Amino acid sequence: MVDDTPPNELVRLWRLPVGPRLGRPAGLDVDLVVRTAVQLADRDGLPGATLPKIAETLGVTPMSLYRHIGSKEELLVLMADAALGTPPTFPAPVDDWRPALREWAFALWSGHRQRPWLTQLPIAGPPSGPGSVGWMDSGLRALRATGLDSGAKVGVVMVVSGYVRQADLLAQQLEQGRRTTGLDETETNRDYARHMARLVDPEHYPDAAELFSSGLFESATPPTTPDPTQDDFEFGLEIVLDGVAATIARTG
Repeated sequence: MVDDTPPNELVRLWRLPVGPRLGRPAGLDVDLVVRTAVQLADRDGLPGATLPKIAETLGVTPMSLYRHIGSKEELLVLMADAALGTPPTFPAPVDDWRPALREWAFALWSGHRQRPWLTQLPIAGPPSGPGSVGWMDSGLRALRATGLDSGAKVGVVMVVSGYVRQADLLAQQLEQGRRTTGLDETETNRDYARHMARLVDPEHYPDAAELFSSGLFESATPPTTPDPTQDDFEFGLEIVLDGVAATIARTG
């Protein structure tokens, strides 16, 4: 007979009821540990959410935390599952998948931008907690009427979520670079184009040389949103959605 009893990490991830444990510190549970870890990461970044710092904040010993989170690696999974919040809710049926999936992607992007440490978390496997499964369910619902099979829908959700994660990581790295130089995005682009125009040999890199001499970077318009990375995110997202549209069209 197959044992379908959930492993301990899933019991904790889904907050399934368990029997009382001797020696458990009063008031300490999975939710409190994870909530504290997320608050520390929000304040000090992911390096600030160590087990010793969590224990110090809660006034307990680091070893006592292992009764509730299992391991340091499991804590990261618990944090990731809790940190993104609630996904968009789409009433069924969703007649037009594109605006729904766009809304889903923007909600995911917003969550990542509010908590930059999310992209630093390792991807330990497929969605397995109530938070991550909720986001997957919402993305799948946006695609319900597309005619795609289940495998293709999962693939689309993975591609879009992967794009959001990578776009946020790139935005963070570019922002760090601008903080290092002290230049804003417009100044950075102009300096970049000016130096490249001098260095890039048209005989070896004809198309790149044409780009750098075109004036594109010098004439770029200022960002239209408070987050200067959002314009780039929107542009890339529409390209991804165009690819999804082409995939749906091929299914007939």
